[in-house]
Amino acid sequence: MRWQFFLYLTLSFFSAAPVFAHGAAIEHRRTSAIEIRATYDSGEPMANAQVTVYAPSDPTKPWLKGTTTEEGTFVFVPDPDISGDWDVKVRQSGHGDLVSIPVENTEATTAANQAQASDSWRGGNYTPLQKAMMAALGIWGFIGTALFFARNQSEKK
Repeated sequence: MRWQFFLYLTLSFFSAAPVFAHGAAIEHRRTSAIEIRATYDSGEPMANAQVTVYAPSDPTKPWLKGTTTEEGTFVFVPDPDISGDWDVKVRQSGHGDLVSIPVENTEATTAANQAQASDSWRGGNYTPLQKAMMAALGIWGFIGTALFFARNQSEKK
């Protein structure tokens, strides 16, 4: 009985079709304002997603609410008198992400930020190391579940 269980488990593992769940990622870039781009893990934009911006001075109360464009972008200008980490939350159909964007209000950092303004996006998807770690943990969970059920089979005998 035990070998049949492991045979079934092995066949199930190697014959299963890949399943892709939606994750979400938020990137941001600094121009004269802050522009974010929200996408699913597949790269598909999160069109018309709900956006909530929280100021560092009161992180429990929304400072601004809105929706993303069809391309998944949203632009806002933070209050220059409030420096710190601005939290931006994007949600759509149970999927979403939260990103903290550091904003300083000194003149020197403002000039530096304007100099850094570019077309490059920051933040976003998982690194290859994070993906490998998630895959390893998923496999470990699969093995742990199999061993748990195998233990119950041997205790019944």
